[in-house]
Amino acid sequence: MDTVSMILAAAVRSGTPILYATLGEILTEKVGILNLGLEGIMLMGAFSGFVVSLTSGNPWIGFAAAFIVGCLMGLIHAFLCISLNGNQVVCGLALTMFGTGLSSLLGRNYFGVAIQGLQNWNIPILSDIPIIGQVIFSQDALVYLSYILVAVMFFFLNSTRPGLNLRAVGDNPHAADAMGLPVVRIKYLYTVVGAGIVAVGGAYMSIVYNKFWAETMTAGRGWIAVAMVIFAIWNPIQAALGAYLFGGIEALQLRLQATGTSVPMAILLAMPYVITLFVLVVISIRKGNGIKAGAPASLGVPFYREERD
Repeated sequence: MDTVSMILAAAVRSGTPILYATLGEILTEKVGILNLGLEGIMLMGAFSGFVVSLTSGNPWIGFAAAFIVGCLMGLIHAFLCISLNGNQVVCGLALTMFGTGLSSLLGRNYFGVAIQGLQNWNIPILSDIPIIGQVIFSQDALVYLSYILVAVMFFFLNSTRPGLNLRAVGDNPHAADAMGLPVVRIKYLYTVVGAGIVAVGGAYMSIVYNKFWAETMTAGRGWIAVAMVIFAIWNPIQAALGAYLFGGIEALQLRLQATGTSVPMAILLAMPYVITLFVLVVISIRKGNGIKAGAPASLGVPFYREERD
């Protein structure tokens, strides 16, 4: 595999945890709930997925455990924001602090422990395609699952009745309630499931990407995922492009470190985040109207059933 293919393949792997987190947040925000607790959810997913994989010897059970833990954290956020009508920004920040602190406390006895994790699986015939095969079809199963999830979510949100109901609740919950849709139930469902998908992204960090547990190992990827939702204008396909862009920048800075460049380490470590934020600003300026069109109209606004338009 040549240098370019190696960097592109690494970009896909590096961008995959952000992609899962972004897709989960898109699902949650599309229903009108803002969740800023992604960093904490990813860390709890990373910890729980690692521990269950280690004890069971099966990484798939670890991913299932991470999804369940993420759903439970999403349920906490849903209860605070939907049932109690709490401030969604404050609740999300509290969830981040809770997940960060709890994962650090519970994971202190697992430092230095490694697991086998998931290995790459080359898809026959497709993996033999020059460059593309090496980059896209010589990955692990969770990467392939992310490809499917992007397509399924795009189809679901744009071409199915449940997806239309989801968007209706996110855009105008009072009108959706007047039409007989169970607004609260729909909000709960996608807030919980979205958080579960976010946690899978965290588990990818510990089970596949690193194959070990480390405190605060997500390194701000939860916050990058929040930014990626805006970058993608709430579109799953554009979310994949944004996640791989970040992954490519991160893979490039790791490559530069390996070559012994004279650029200070702090600048190299900050480079993926700085460039991602720069691209986000440019996209926001150039596509302001598109972003407004993609954002759910009721995002972050509490729903009171007795108030109807």
